[in-house]
Amino acid sequence: MMAKKTRDQAQDDVVGSNVGGILGGLSDLVQKLADLAEKGKELKASGEFPNLQGSKEMKAVYGFNVKFGLDKKGSDQIKVEPFGNVTKDKESGRTVVHEVREPLVDVFEEDDHVLVIAETPGIGPKDVKIDLKDDVLTISASKGDKKYHKEILLPRICDKDKMTISCNNGMLEIKFLS
Repeated sequence: MMAKKTRDQAQDDVVGSNVGGILGGLSDLVQKLADLAEKGKELKASGEFPNLQGSKEMKAVYGFNVKFGLDKKGSDQIKVEPFGNVTKDKESGRTVVHEVREPLVDVFEEDDHVLVIAETPGIGPKDVKIDLKDDVLTISASKGDKKYHKEILLPRICDKDKMTISCNNGMLEIKFLS
């Protein structure tokens, strides 16, 4: 004979399931961070950052942004996004430093707008060029030796006529009203 669960027991099962999902997500996050740390050790050990511009000195910038939460279906989601100007050449497998950096970008989708925030240190409002085609936003910015470029897939098609741009202390904000 199967016993009926009380309301409190059912609620405890739901809470336990959510806690288990969060802990599982954190476990995945820790593993991904360990993998990234290992890659960082490889870069440091090799010390190979070939200069693509001959004698011109370039600084290597590399980092990653870890985002975790629930997707629209309620499933755990962990996303690791690199940024900077250090990549691995697909043909040779060597680490390469590029002149143009990929900025750290966050995209927020709200009911009445889409907000894009990009970190572009050393850049002012006059240094930014924005291109929008349907749901693909391209940010290019340049001032002195600071050069940034990033293509971003927006969560929906946006209208350039309903776009506002502000840039203060290297924080670029692009807002698309619905």
